[in-house]
Amino acid sequence: MHHAPPSLWLDKFFTHLSDERRCSPRTLESYRQALSKLTAFCAHHAIDDWQAITSHQVRALASAQHRMGLGARSIQHLLSAVRSFCGYLVREGVLSNNPAVGIRAPKAPRKLPKTLDVDQMKGLLTADSPLDVAAVEARQVVPAIPRDQQPLLIRDLAMLELMYSSGLRLSELIHLQCPDVDLEDAMVRVIGKGNKTRLVPVGSHAIAALQHWLQHRATLASPDEAALFVGARGTRLTPRAVQLRVRQWAATHGSGGHVHPHMLRHSFASHLLESSGDLRAVQELLGHADLSNTQIYTHLD
Repeated sequence: MHHAPPSLWLDKFFTHLSDERRCSPRTLESYRQALSKLTAFCAHHAIDDWQAITSHQVRALASAQHRMGLGARSIQHLLSAVRSFCGYLVREGVLSNNPAVGIRAPKAPRKLPKTLDVDQMKGLLTADSPLDVAAVEARQVVPAIPRDQQPLLIRDLAMLELMYSSGLRLSELIHLQCPDVDLEDAMVRVIGKGNKTRLVPVGSHAIAALQHWLQHRATLASPDEAALFVGARGTRLTPRAVQLRVRQWAATHGSGGHVHPHMLRHSFASHLLESSGDLRAVQELLGHADLSNTQIYTHLD
C-alpha cells in the first residue's frame, strides 16, 4: 500500500479530513487547492512517489510560489496544508518523518494602521463645531445625535480628547474609574494588556474636556457606578457604544471617512513619534511589551 499511486494517498487524506476530522466542505476545498500546487510541483519535477519528497523540495515549492506572486499568508496556508498531509503520511507509515516541519513562509508585510493627520485631528476635536444634524441625516452616515444630548456630547469630546492625548486602547478607556484620572497632576492610570498598569500624561485640552465632563457626569451616572464614562442609562459604556459615538462625532464634525477609536491611538503614536523621534518613549506610553509593535509607526509617512 505504501507504493500506491500518489493520487490514492491524496484521496485517503481527504477522506480522513472529512470523516475523522469532520472538516467543513469549505476547509476541504481549501486543502484541495493548496495540495493541487504540491501535485503540480511534483509532476513538474518528475516526482511520482511521496517518499521522494524532501524538506529541500518543500522549501523549493514555497520559493516557486513566492516568485509567482503568491502572498505570504497564502504560502503559510500552503505549507500548513503540506505539513498536515505529510503528517498523515507519517501516521500511515508512508514517510518516516515530516519534510514540511520547520519550513516557514516569508513574513507577511504588516498592515500600516490608518491615522488622521494633525489638521484632521484638529477639525475632529474642535468643540465649538456646529452640530449639523441635518447634514448627517442627509448623508445617512449613522443615526443623528439629537440636539438635547448636550451632556453626552461633552462626554464624547472628553473621550476623544483622552484617547488622542494619551494613546489609550478602547478597552483601557471603558475600564477607567473616576479615581484613575488625576486632573491636578495631569496623569491617567491605565490597566493595559496582561493586567499591566501604566501612568500616562494627559494633555491640557483633554484635562479641560474631562473637567467639563465631570461637571455633567453626576446628572447621568447611577449612584453606585464608578466608571469614568457612562451612557444615558447611567452605567459603564460598552465598546460598541464608544465605536458608534466616535463614528457619529466624526460624521457630525466633518472629518469624513470611517473613524474608529483605535485610529485615535494610532494618530497619537505617529504624531508623537514624528515630533519627538523617541521610539522607546512612545513604546512606554502605548504600553507595548515588544518594541517591534511600536516600530510600525516608523513606516508611516
